[in-house]
Amino acid sequence: MNVWMENSDGSKEKGSWTSSFLLRDRLLLLGEEHSASLLMCRLDFWLYYLAYFCGGTLVLVYSNNLGQISESLGYRSEISFFVALYSACSFFGRLLSAAPDFLRNKMNYARTAWLAFALIPTPLAFFLLVLSGSKAALSAATALVGLSSGFVFSAAVSITSELFGPNSAGVNHNILITNIPLGSLLYGLLAAIVYEANLGKPDQVLVLDGSKVCMGRNCYIQTFMWWGCISLLGVASSFLLFLRTKAAYDSQERNRNWMRLT
Repeated sequence: MNVWMENSDGSKEKGSWTSSFLLRDRLLLLGEEHSASLLMCRLDFWLYYLAYFCGGTLVLVYSNNLGQISESLGYRSEISFFVALYSACSFFGRLLSAAPDFLRNKMNYARTAWLAFALIPTPLAFFLLVLSGSKAALSAATALVGLSSGFVFSAAVSITSELFGPNSAGVNHNILITNIPLGSLLYGLLAAIVYEANLGKPDQVLVLDGSKVCMGRNCYIQTFMWWGCISLLGVASSFLLFLRTKAAYDSQERNRNWMRLT
């Protein structure tokens, strides 16, 4: 499919629909202030919203269910270890979110590119849990998810400020994180439905402290498959956001270099 795209001088040229998607109404300058109404009309915001919804919010739900996941996989006595591992890796992920600022003089990448890279470990972690329910797999997946979540949660404030203006960052970021309660409800409901379905199988039910507990990989394997596919959507959305905002970041870097020379 081809579309006609209008150039800055008013002439038109034929281009692909993908070019039209990447160029239409994209951000040309960083730091431009966006009111709430203007923000809601920006395609870049909705790509950002989707990336956060399918990335940061999803790993938050994983961390909330980590104790029950560990119990179902047979590691009830080591729940504290997995929680501590997630917390430690989340801390180091927050430290890594400062890498774009420290490495700016050596390798200048758009902050949205770092966001896309930070979301890649999430689907890898979930598909690893689909393949194996061993302690090593759960530990590796928890570490990957912790690093990803720490980076995303810490970098999101800076990205919101850069893309949609520093003065409106507080309001705009609060609009962004409305996906957290929504995602927690939807992803938690998905996990609960799969978990309850497996409670109906006598060979997978164990009674602990007077309550039924689903035991085995089947309690969460379908949930991990769904979460993995959803997180891939977040990676794709963040990559599209990077492609649409790359020109704005390149322009900012050219201006910074010009200021240094003058």
